[in-house]
Amino acid sequence: MKYYLIAGEASGDLHASNLMKALKKEDPQADFRFWGGDLMEAEGGKLVKHYRELAFMGFLEVVLNIRTIFKNIAFCKKDITAYQPDVVIFVDYPGFNFRIAKWAKQKGFKTFYYISPQIWAWKEGRIKAIKRDVDELFVILPFEKGFYERKHDFPVHFVGHPLLDVIENRQPISHKNFIEKFGLQDRPIIALLPGSRHQEIEKMLSTMLTLPDHFPNFQFVIAGAPSQERAFYLPYIKKANVHIVMNATYELLEVAYAAVVTSGTATLETALFEVPEVVCYKGNYFSYLLAKKLIKLNFISLVNLIMDREVVKELIQQDFNPTTLKNEVSNLLLPERRDQIFEEYRTLRKKLGGVGASERAAKIMMKQLK
Repeated sequence: MKYYLIAGEASGDLHASNLMKALKKEDPQADFRFWGGDLMEAEGGKLVKHYRELAFMGFLEVVLNIRTIFKNIAFCKKDITAYQPDVVIFVDYPGFNFRIAKWAKQKGFKTFYYISPQIWAWKEGRIKAIKRDVDELFVILPFEKGFYERKHDFPVHFVGHPLLDVIENRQPISHKNFIEKFGLQDRPIIALLPGSRHQEIEKMLSTMLTLPDHFPNFQFVIAGAPSQERAFYLPYIKKANVHIVMNATYELLEVAYAAVVTSGTATLETALFEVPEVVCYKGNYFSYLLAKKLIKLNFISLVNLIMDREVVKELIQQDFNPTTLKNEVSNLLLPERRDQIFEEYRTLRKKLGGVGASERAAKIMMKQLK
């Protein structure tokens, strides 16, 4: 069969690539055409556009790039029409994918949505579009099934979280091998995960890099995003105990003693690696005010949302400052605080279900297509 997939972010590239791998097991003749990244490209098929061309963060950034966005939408519709897939699979990335899903459904294409858009956070009214435009919805967070089925009378498939598979299947690395591989010092590591988009890295990293002066016994290692070049980070590295590793986030989390993480999928990844973390977010002030008005959630990190309580500390906007950040990282180093976090992480893992999300999703998709 012919599959057209659309993923617009690094996390979508990761999960879509594993879904493609699982689909190939179910359908050895699978033919893929997709918007995504390097991981999807490695699974075979034709990469139409890389997600780094699509990443616009925040309300203001979207407005400033609206012409490019609409050009991409028009091009995507034309490309799908030329390819004539058996199914279009949308992977998160709702702002773009909802527009394509509406058009694709009207044109008679089968529409599957893998990894539900977070309409439970904001824009709940989008449930009307999902019911109208999506044939099958696959959710990965335990509370989403109840949200869709009980609250909105829309059946969905809960397949478990694909991050469990990714982490389960990783190649473990020891601290010794890690520091030798990347030429680091033989000191404990605090990982810095400033995000994947250009704008958010610029906003987050300068504050994160106020930490090294206060923790001389640690080395700080920046997780370079696959969507960025190493040269982009070099102006930020001005201290002897600050380093960067590119495309090695999981290896870094494997050996990190603690982490400072920009809000997003990385907060859950860090928790599943059982690394005590502080979650941070600081965006464009105008975008932040709009988001605060529209989003009615008690937390911003996936860890706290899934657990429905504060497991990891969140520093948002003005609270994300050098003094508060230093104090919260200091707390992460206390044995009693670490033990508390580790216990909460074990509960979190149980809530997410078992491994095999990609395989379960692929089997259901094949059954529906046949």
